[in-house]
Amino acid sequence: MRFFKLCWEVHRWTGVVAALFLAVLSVTGFLLLIKKDYAWIQPPTAADTAGEASAYLPLDEVYKRVFALGHAELRSEADIDRIDFRPSKRCYKVRAKSNDFEVQVGAVTGEILSVATRRSDWIERLHDGSLIAEWLHNWWMPMVAISLFTLTLTGSYIFIWPYVRRWRRRGKPPRNAH
Repeated sequence: MRFFKLCWEVHRWTGVVAALFLAVLSVTGFLLLIKKDYAWIQPPTAADTAGEASAYLPLDEVYKRVFALGHAELRSEADIDRIDFRPSKRCYKVRAKSNDFEVQVGAVTGEILSVATRRSDWIERLHDGSLIAEWLHNWWMPMVAISLFTLTLTGSYIFIWPYVRRWRRRGKPPRNAH
């Protein structure tokens, strides 16, 4: 019975400590699963007109068009986090290092197809803990994973042990029988 009580206490306190983190992980994880279905989470990838790959704009021209917009988030190459290219949509997605900002440029026409905020990037940083602090991402989130595993093990034991005790007692006579 001592091991059962220990498991119960570990399960209870692990659950209390991990509950807030698990709630945040479940909500943000759900939002990340549906991010492409809702433009307010992640802007949809716009499509440019059809054209041959040989007609696609070179990167220096994409830079010029993005910088010409004059947004504070994208004024120089140093402000760019990455450029994603979507061949099927003929679209460059230029992502800023700050404020989760994105500009989509048509690869064929060079038109600005979209200027929007990518809330999915903020949600992802919240989900993995890096939004709050890098140490949280590197140390605390693995502890949350271990806590979830501990909850699974202790919860399984707490659930199964009463059935095992009843099963064992079926074959034994009652203690007070004379």
